[in-house]
Formats: sequence, structure tokens, C-alpha cells
Amino acid sequence: MDFRSLFGSRRPLLLPLFLSVVVVLNGCGNPSGHSSLSTQEPAASRLLPSQSETVSQLPTADVSEKPAVIPRQSDAGRPIELSFDDVKFDLEKGSPFHRELIPPTIEAFEGRRVRIRGYILPSFQQNGLTQFVLVRDNMECCFGPGAALYDCIVVRMNVGTSTSFSIRPVAVTGIFRITELKGPDGNHLAIYSMDGEAVR
Repeated sequence: MDFRSLFGSRRPLLLPLFLSVVVVLNGCGNPSGHSSLSTQEPAASRLLPSQSETVSQLPTADVSEKPAVIPRQSDAGRPIELSFDDVKFDLEKGSPFHRELIPPTIEAFEGRRVRIRGYILPSFQQNGLTQFVLVRDNMECCFGPGAALYDCIVVRMNVGTSTSFSIRPVAVTGIFRITELKGPDGNHLAIYSMDGEAVR
């Protein structure tokens, strides 16, 4: 996926907005001590053995590693509860991203219905948002150059669905995707996206 396909010709006002956000956030660090939604324990550790299945055919970085644990949908079609810690992996800031860096435990969430809490990245539009960036923290730069790629998710709401901006944390439910979003310079801006069903 490239930068233009996110905003398309149908939304000419979003392209300048997006570019201004990237410019403003250029070079932001990751200071400690800010509000964060990273206190949840990882999803894999919250699953009971009866709620998970072992998948030995998935590739692992080291043959001595245990097979990846793929969570099943919870009872009654409830989504898998995730935190941003569940989709974090080893990647130094400024290092180039390659899909192979994503471990099988995160790849296992691809195409699964999940719910994750975060903050809507502010934009000029307050209501009727059909797409937005969900970020880990409300006081850190979590999107664009200088930010960790796993600290943001590009959310595109399903047709006929929208949400409004809030300064409070929100819980987004939808289908989790691993989708690379690159800027005009070819650098990665995001690697995760969601087909949004609901924002609470």
C-alpha cells in the first residue's frame, strides 16, 4: 500500500492534513513518563490453553523457539483483546523495516477480529471520521518519522460507519491487518491497519 491509496482522490483535503501531521511529528522521540496504554499483559499470556492452538508450521526466527500460539476467537464471537504491547517487536528506531521482522505471534493476529485501546491522533476534522490513526499514547509522537512503527494503527471504518474525535482513550473493534503504509519518500509510516467496526 502506498501513501496515495490511503487518501485517494475522493478525499483531497486529507492529503495536506496528513502531510502536515508528518512534518509536525518529524523527529519526535519517545520520552518516558507519559500516559500510556501499555499496562495490559500480552494477549498470548491471557489465553487459557483451551482458547489457543499451537501452529508448528509457522516459521520461527530460531529453531529452539516454541511454536507460535494463535489465539482463537473468544466465545460468542467476542473479539480478541489486544494492547499495543501485543503488537510490539524488536525494531530499533531508524532501522529499515522488513516484513520478516514481524514475529509469528503477531502475524497470527492478521485477519482476526480484535479490540485494542488507544488514542485517536488529532486532525482538523472532529466528527464523521471514516479513517484515522490510532496511537498508543496521547502525549507522545507515535506516528510518522521518528516514531516506532508498531505504535500506530491506521483505521478505516467500514462503509456506513464513522466516529468522532475524543481526547479520551477509545477501544476500536475490527479486523487487524498487517499493511505497510509508505510516505512519498518511500519510508514506512505505519505497518498495521484495521477495518474498523466500532469505536467506543
